[in-house]
Amino acid sequence: MTATGTTAQDTEIQALLSSLAGQRRHVLGALDGLDPAALRRPVLPSGWSCLGLVQHLALDVERFWFRAVLTGDPAVIEDLDRIDDAWQLAPGTSDAEVLDRYRAESALADAAVTASDPDAPLAWWPHELFGEPHLHTLRDVLLHVITETACHAGHLDAARELIDGRRWLVLT
Repeated sequence: MTATGTTAQDTEIQALLSSLAGQRRHVLGALDGLDPAALRRPVLPSGWSCLGLVQHLALDVERFWFRAVLTGDPAVIEDLDRIDDAWQLAPGTSDAEVLDRYRAESALADAAVTASDPDAPLAWWPHELFGEPHLHTLRDVLLHVITETACHAGHLDAARELIDGRRWLVLT
């Protein structure tokens, strides 16, 4: 422990959260300025849209990994069976509702991370989906979510360029 009461492990978790926050900003920034029709436009033959991808990130990534797997929230685990395909938007779902849900789930995820003991085992594991656990710690979950969010941010970059030619960040 340092003089400020911070451990190296706390510093590492904060660095991982900071990295995740950057990826979340990238996701939202890649969509900035798209009109509602463009947000919902299917981009690939599979039919996913930019807004559907954000809903997937909110429900299947942030909510699933942090509030179900990390903390074992029984209400979230019970609700998992109710969500058939987070990539598809229910009729009447507004753009703001999806984007606000992503921001809210991200905030709830951050709260779950900061309240968790980095050394504690994960509270719940979906054996029926993934077999034996391949993630075991808070660090594993954070790295998994950072990777998945970064991958999807890249998908959104490509989709955005296909939609209107805009590129999020190009290093020359």
